[in-house]
Amino acid sequence: MLEAYDFEILAAVESGPELTRALAELEPDVAVVDVRLPPSHTDEGLQCALAARRARPGLPVLVLSQHVEQLYARELLADGNGGIGYLLKDRVFDADQFIDAVRRVAAGGTAMDPQVISQLLSRRARDKPIGGLTPREREVMELVAQGRSNAAIAAQLVVTERAVAKHTSNIFAKLDLPVSDDDNRRVLAVLAYLDHGR
Repeated sequence: MLEAYDFEILAAVESGPELTRALAELEPDVAVVDVRLPPSHTDEGLQCALAARRARPGLPVLVLSQHVEQLYARELLADGNGGIGYLLKDRVFDADQFIDAVRRVAAGGTAMDPQVISQLLSRRARDKPIGGLTPREREVMELVAQGRSNAAIAAQLVVTERAVAKHTSNIFAKLDLPVSDDDNRRVLAVLAYLDHGR
């Protein structure tokens, strides 16, 4: 499928050790990684991705999983470098959606399944500072963390882009994080909050 959309496949591997070697030797523009790989069939793929990003900070990684591995997901999302994606396999509905996610991550952006964001947020739901956010600010924060632009958020929530900008400004102020116009930095700030107090 990726080749049909003009991606060049450098390697397709079947185990954690093969993935580690391929990421180190081939230096791909983006890695699409299944969480569960042999030999352990647990979280081998995600651990390999984390190790690869420690060795090559900013390596764009799109993780595919059956469910949310919260500890590793927070670690992956909170390191603050390069493109990151985390999609649940049974919620990737069509090729265009998947290809868009791969391209966004390769370009340094994010592609987050809303269910992943929801689970990570719910873990901190009663903690401050998220407890100080309004319901609308929480909605905006989830969409920002998914990698949505202000225009996309405005369209989804049926508000103006100016209103979205005001909400994001309030969110960063309440989370004591610097405001930036850079989309990736916005997302990283939200994800840094998710990792707060881990």
